[in-house]
Amino acid sequence: MNDFLSMNIDAAILAALKENKIEEPTPIQREAIPYLLEGRDVIGQAQTGTGKTFAYSIPLLAHIEPKRKSIQALILCPTRELSLQVCKEIEKIAVYTTVRATTIYGGESYEKQFKALAKKPQIIIGTPGRIIDHLHRGTLDFKEVSYLVLDEADEMLKMGFEEDMENILKEVPKTRQTSLFSATLPPWVKQASKKYMQEPYLIQIEQKTRVVDKIKEIIYYTKKDHKKYLLVRLLDYYQLKSVMIFANTKAMVDELVLFLQEHHFKADGLHGDLKQLSRDRVMQSFRLGSIDILIATDVAARGIDVENVEAIINFDLPQENEIYVHRIGRTGRAGKTGLAITLATNRQYSRVAEIEAYTKSKLEFMEIPTPKQIALKFQKSLTDNIIEGLEAASTNHTYDNMIRDLARKTTDPTPIIIRLLELLNENEDRKYPPIEIIHPRKRTQSEKKSSNWIYIAINIGQNDKIRPNQLVNYLHDQVSIHREHFGKIIITKDVTYLEINATAARFLKDIKNKKFMGKRLTYQQVKSLPKR
Repeated sequence: MNDFLSMNIDAAILAALKENKIEEPTPIQREAIPYLLEGRDVIGQAQTGTGKTFAYSIPLLAHIEPKRKSIQALILCPTRELSLQVCKEIEKIAVYTTVRATTIYGGESYEKQFKALAKKPQIIIGTPGRIIDHLHRGTLDFKEVSYLVLDEADEMLKMGFEEDMENILKEVPKTRQTSLFSATLPPWVKQASKKYMQEPYLIQIEQKTRVVDKIKEIIYYTKKDHKKYLLVRLLDYYQLKSVMIFANTKAMVDELVLFLQEHHFKADGLHGDLKQLSRDRVMQSFRLGSIDILIATDVAARGIDVENVEAIINFDLPQENEIYVHRIGRTGRAGKTGLAITLATNRQYSRVAEIEAYTKSKLEFMEIPTPKQIALKFQKSLTDNIIEGLEAASTNHTYDNMIRDLARKTTDPTPIIIRLLELLNENEDRKYPPIEIIHPRKRTQSEKKSSNWIYIAINIGQNDKIRPNQLVNYLHDQVSIHREHFGKIIITKDVTYLEINATAARFLKDIKNKKFMGKRLTYQQVKSLPKR
């Protein structure tokens, strides 16, 4: 706590930190807080889970004047999950103040948000799209905002929110203090920060231990059509009590949820189309252990923080290397080791090699478990559980009458034990369809040279009043290109240029004969994006 004391932080915040057992600042907090307290603009880069929220919210609270019933701080986030998480963290350290914060995001009723805004919060935390809507309705006023935070700025820019962000920033005084925090800082994020910030101080915290060092990474190869059946085998084999499965599209999330539920797994899904009440119900069930398996898209999982996740499974390979690191970083926390399982096809060797080069870690190839191996693994686990519970069972008299009745029928306990085990295993007696086993091969020279991103020009632009997030949502809904597959988006008067993952780009052929705002769409591949 001495480090926080030396930062001249308000006593009410110090008391809240102590109550939450936060005794020492993390590296990003130690570096950023003093500069933010001085009023400097700051760019902060640090891995997820390193305390970035407290790094900017502690100085933010110090700047707020509680007696002023106006919006003094605005925090922009890419997803509603992250917005809710940030609000929860701020409320922890604002508990002994009279500062009020509220969240504004899509998927929640306007009426509920109108009521929250009527209580005159000093801090607004939300997503760009819904905040734009409130600005148009006149229910938000940022004229007195003096503190602006762009949280996970890389995700907001990647998801096509740049134009929305610029429109929001026009409503915020230029004299504001701005901080930008992110897990990654690609060049285009740094370039964008020049528009929004005044001589920002750059803080980059390198992680001493790579996320992958604490996680066992393994990979299975099979045909695309066999992946779901392989998934069932792996869930039976590893007998995981808390696992997150990542898919690249909401359609695949829904498909996997239905498939696993039909196979008697306690599974549910999370993606952007779910209403907030449904999302809250799913997350509560996963946290409490009512479901063992949470299937999610990357965007839907952003901002979710669940402890004790035993393993993550990449049902679909992520399209970006950094997303892979974010995914597997959800297991192996709090000093524990984790397990990351990746499913791949014979056409994805080069993509796997890219991930390995990025993480500087080799994914261990594993043979697909046979039905016999799964049965033996189940028997060993059952044996271990029985032996582990013998001592407690000796004092349990619940089954005394049953045991006496069985003892009268036979003096040999072996047949009884066998029959009990058969009954115990009846519901787990699963038939496993054959799966073709594929071994990894060496990549060809053409595969090594292939690029993961291409550039596309579409015949709509500013004259069509198109916004980046509208186009991303349209392409997501109409041709199943997920948000993670988009990079930079540049809109000119008549043309929109997209950076898009090469694998996902093949779906663009489906926009032929489709219309956007009454205009028939066409597209072509280009060599590069135009300079802004």
